[in-house]
Amino acid sequence: MKATIKFTKWLFPYLITMRIDKHMAEEKDRREEHEEEEFGELIKYTFAGFAGGLGLGWFLDKLGFQQNPIGEWLVRTLAGEGESILEGFFAVKKRLSGATSSLAQAYGWGKLIGMTVPWWIDLFSRLLGVNVYGWEGFYIPYFYAMSDQLGANVSGFVYMYRQEKSFGRAVKRYLKNPVMLTSLLVILIVPLGLLIARLLGFSPTTNFFVALETIAANLCWLPPLVGMWVEKKRHRRTSD
Repeated sequence: MKATIKFTKWLFPYLITMRIDKHMAEEKDRREEHEEEEFGELIKYTFAGFAGGLGLGWFLDKLGFQQNPIGEWLVRTLAGEGESILEGFFAVKKRLSGATSSLAQAYGWGKLIGMTVPWWIDLFSRLLGVNVYGWEGFYIPYFYAMSDQLGANVSGFVYMYRQEKSFGRAVKRYLKNPVMLTSLLVILIVPLGLLIARLLGFSPTTNFFVALETIAANLCWLPPLVGMWVEKKRHRRTSD
């Protein structure tokens, strides 16, 4: 009788623990699958921005608005930041729907916040007399293409810090996260490529070239692609 009671006292906590572990595993699978879908949405937004920038650039050239500051601003905004507008809407939509906070949403918020920075850099560069078509103006397309990425990177780290409640643990998690590391790599490599292209003689003297240069610099689709691939691989491994 005592053995039965003892076994029962052991069995109930064991079954409860198993149930909790199963629930947590299922919740983790749903979260990872949800994250994968969200990163996939971000990639779609990026290429929609590319198409809009190229189309607008071609249209403005047909109208004869080459080297028009306002036209170039619109083209660079669409080609370099069109996805930021859509990703920002995505983040707002998720927040309003009451969806659980995620890295993809933090990424979207960061890109929306960072997208206005290049507008002021472009404006003041022109007012100061910088040759925006020469090698010295290489940084302008960089900020159009990458300022939102800088914002996304910072926002992603803040998201990790809020979850970890520790700066040190957040840094460790950041350095182990493929999305954040890909984002950092893109941020560091793109300006070098732009400078080399300008030094070799490329000059964005038409709106179509403005769009092409900005698109070439806008590797913002790489981090979400890596995120989608990692989540898909993790989900497949968990299922197996």
